[in-house]
Amino acid sequence: MAIRAEQVKELREKTGAGMMECKKALSEADGDVSKAVTILRQRGLAAAEKKAGRATREGLVASYIHAGGKLGVLVEVNCETDFVARTDDFQELVRDIAMQIAAANPLYVKREDVSEADLSREREIYKKQAEGTGKPEPVIAKIVEGKLNKYFSEITLHEQPFIKDPQITVQELIKAKIAKLKENISVRRFARFKIGEEN
Repeated sequence: MAIRAEQVKELREKTGAGMMECKKALSEADGDVSKAVTILRQRGLAAAEKKAGRATREGLVASYIHAGGKLGVLVEVNCETDFVARTDDFQELVRDIAMQIAAANPLYVKREDVSEADLSREREIYKKQAEGTGKPEPVIAKIVEGKLNKYFSEITLHEQPFIKDPQITVQELIKAKIAKLKENISVRRFARFKIGEEN
């Protein structure tokens, strides 16, 4: 099947992938742009996994101020080289992450950061709620697991739906940038300040 230039252009705009990668993905997807997006996303995730262990000692600290100066975020996002830290793509990612933190108010970067005490407390609450349904133990365990996953998607930055595209998580957004920039990227820490809010 012949792939048209408009299809390649549309796919490049949606994914930021290179022209040849887009052509190849469109060929595999028989010209279906949405299938090609999925193919590129899967490839990007695989590429990101390979880079996950690499050290990230460069990057940016960025701020985002919203709501007439009543809400602000400071975030540190790391990459491997200063060269990548200065690219528009990386800087756009850092801005998007700062906006995400301002809008969605995560408490942690990833699920591994959640304290064992918080996790035990939540697990106990969900278990008691599920036991009240009278369902068998294996079903209760699945209910608790499902509620814990929902809890993580609310309080951890990585697992929150991305505010600009709720079809993907923030972690998937970061992995897509890792695939594009060919470097490991990690969110190291953040702080969110809101006027009148208690710590």
